[in-house]
Amino acid sequence: MQIIISNKSKEPIYEQITKQVKSSILADDLYEGAALPSIRQLAKDLQISVITTKRAYEELEKEGFIYSIVGKGSFVAEQNLEVIRERKLKAMEGQLNAVIANARDMGITLDELQQLLKTLYEE
Repeated sequence: MQIIISNKSKEPIYEQITKQVKSSILADDLYEGAALPSIRQLAKDLQISVITTKRAYEELEKEGFIYSIVGKGSFVAEQNLEVIRERKLKAMEGQLNAVIANARDMGITLDELQQLLKTLYEE
């Protein structure tokens, strides 16, 4: 598992880790039951705080992407594709609501917004 941390990113390090692990799981680079590096090992490899990696793992576990067994480590959880799709749709709705609010503030019409979306989607 390869994780790349950007110190220039405005995104917190634990979120960078969380996003990259999620992407690896969703892309089937990490499969169900695969062992993740220990919290201490990942912190050492990335040269970051153990607290940061612990928070990333806690977030992943809370969202159902991984599970932990005391004394054995953390593993990729079985993924329900329908639940994942629903989560992604919910996140996309939030992003689209922000785009719509910005468009309204700028006086962009629905037709103009649809055309912009269509153009970007087809690229």
